[in-house]
Amino acid sequence: MALYDNLFEPIQVGPVRIPNRIVRSAHGTLMQGEALIAYHEARARGGVGMSTLEASGVHPSAPSSLPLHSDAILPFYEQISERVHRHGMKLFQQVYHSGAATGRDAPWSVSAIPNPMTNIVPVAMSKAMIDDVVQAFGDAARRVRDGGLDGVDIHASSGYLIHEFLSPALNQRTDDYGGSLENRMRLLLEVISAVRAAVGHDIAVGVRLPNEDYVPGGLGAAENALIAQLVEPLVDYVSLHMGSYWRFHRLIAPTDDPLGVEMPANRVITQGLVKPRIVVGRIMTLDQASAIVGSGEADMVSMVRALIADPELVNKARRLEEHRIRPCVGTNMGCVGQLMTRGVLSCVVNVAAAQESRVSFEPEDRAAVPRKGRVVGGGPAGLEAARTLALRGHRVVLHEATRRLGGQVLRAAAAPQRADVWQIVRWQ
Repeated sequence: MALYDNLFEPIQVGPVRIPNRIVRSAHGTLMQGEALIAYHEARARGGVGMSTLEASGVHPSAPSSLPLHSDAILPFYEQISERVHRHGMKLFQQVYHSGAATGRDAPWSVSAIPNPMTNIVPVAMSKAMIDDVVQAFGDAARRVRDGGLDGVDIHASSGYLIHEFLSPALNQRTDDYGGSLENRMRLLLEVISAVRAAVGHDIAVGVRLPNEDYVPGGLGAAENALIAQLVEPLVDYVSLHMGSYWRFHRLIAPTDDPLGVEMPANRVITQGLVKPRIVVGRIMTLDQASAIVGSGEADMVSMVRALIADPELVNKARRLEEHRIRPCVGTNMGCVGQLMTRGVLSCVVNVAAAQESRVSFEPEDRAAVPRKGRVVGGGPAGLEAARTLALRGHRVVLHEATRRLGGQVLRAAAAPQRADVWQIVRWQ
């Protein structure tokens, strides 16, 4: 019997059988081509049950790194699906329209309220614009299916277009798409209908909903629970995520947020659902993921940053080697920080993250002639250097002038609610 058996049970999601409960919800990488394929293939090889490609625009008015609004995407889909399927992982695509978050002149949105990330006053969409985007969602879903992927994830969260229509704080319309909850849900329901018309039940169709906006006058957990119950009969799963660009720090929880920070809001929603439910939000350990599934609060657990830090997390747990899982320390300095400032995904504890096509996760070769080595300085860099040299077969002595290993990480971990930073030094 393996540790955390409940995480390794398969689950049926519409027409798709997911081999285990550890999944990866969509997140930005800004990568394309072989780099993006290698990134997802590393997690597939590591045992992940399902991964979702980052949110991609279905319409030319919402451009993205993956051209989902064109059949030109099909060769890429065929290649990536073949590469990840050989390892047993299922691959989904998150489809969206970025709405007012689109960084271009005159973006389309529900109302003329600027997104704080762009500060551009958007164009309130006409009925013709809405119809055009709804059709684009259906066309995009067809490409996902025809490219060999297993499912489509309709993004209705994070402050993007569908979320803007849902939100009473952002939706100021007076037509059939504004005012009552029924009207504010109209776009989402039309999108789901268009997607189903395009792909039927050939692939899985899911929706990602908000659980808590943290915006005055926005959506709270109780109203989101009602939205989830209304769309549940139309989809194969419901995925939950908190926050939006109006409360950006809530989108990706940093170290000073508690583990499982989104679960209080999630519980309000998931308890009323029977279809498979996916949760996310600073879930960093297999023990915590197992407890969430075991309690019935969710059916699948998304561990995005933990799997950036260690793509072999699932396989290590299966081998009862949990102590060898390289921990995510939750600082967001490598992943989100670098992506937002430099447009490059990385990781402060895994140098190979987003470089899998040219950098190995661990040393793959042994030194032809083992040598004696001396590393001076027992901070995280010195510890990693000593560890890597030892893995290659060298005999290493590590010297540190102070009483404890860890260097500057010791100071960072001493700050209130930052003790998790210490985990990388403990692991090293």
